[in-house]
Amino acid sequence: MASLSSHAHLAAGRRHSVGVTADGSVLTAGRLNSEECLVDDWFDVVSVAVGSVHTASNTGRSHTVGLRRDGTMLATGWNNEGQCDVDDWSDVVSIAAGWRRTLAIRLDGTALAAGRRNEGANNVEEWSGLVAAAAGDWHSIGLRSDGTAVAVGNNRRGQCAVTEWRDLRAVAAGYLHTVGLTRSGRVLATGDRTAGIEDVSGWRDVARVSAGSYHIVAALDGGRVLAAGDNSRGQCEVAAWRDVVEVAAGSTHTLGLCSNGTVLATGNDNDGQCDTTKWKLALIE
Repeated sequence: MASLSSHAHLAAGRRHSVGVTADGSVLTAGRLNSEECLVDDWFDVVSVAVGSVHTASNTGRSHTVGLRRDGTMLATGWNNEGQCDVDDWSDVVSIAAGWRRTLAIRLDGTALAAGRRNEGANNVEEWSGLVAAAAGDWHSIGLRSDGTAVAVGNNRRGQCAVTEWRDLRAVAAGYLHTVGLTRSGRVLATGDRTAGIEDVSGWRDVARVSAGSYHIVAALDGGRVLAAGDNSRGQCEVAAWRDVVEVAAGSTHTLGLCSNGTVLATGNDNDGQCDTTKWKLALIE
């Protein structure tokens, strides 16, 4: 996938945040006694993902997924539909998590899915030639090595309309929207307009992109950060951020990993999910 690593050292959900340290251990912020934060015994982790529903009526149940250096996976948290049943997966190179769902891309370019199947978002068995994936609440996106994308699941807002996209190097998925990052640093978006999809077409020199419930966040090549969409909890207040190399958009909060390994946070902090000031994380490869 060009030169952009598909590993995420930062992930944000509805009520918690997750980060990977240089030694492969994992840090969490949020309701520290909740199951999705029970990662103290995780080790040799290279990437993390968080799955949680983004609708206001949800109680905040989530799960956390980790990819280990040897291609195996770890998972903890809400497992009512088997979204954490990934212990026997192997040869995994990239992971994603959505509501009641976990996705993985294997070394051979195929995809694995665990969890809720009702909306068709887990129907990824026929996918091939993949390098990464993204999981929204109701849909899944696969990024192929040729820079194209494939989508399955709920398409009621057009969030699966990605077949015409080309020259991609990354994808992200929110509640009812999908975002693509091209190799030239431009951002594509489709789906629910309230997520700011019409505001990102002018963005340039983007290095990393992330999709929250109803917002989109991008880290630029120079370390500045842009955001569009819902800002009801201050999740888009990122204009003053500098030296950011990776971003993670949660339900109503946003995280930024700086070049020195520290983490910035803004937005909803009702559960302590923005308590990341003491973190020191690994940097993207």
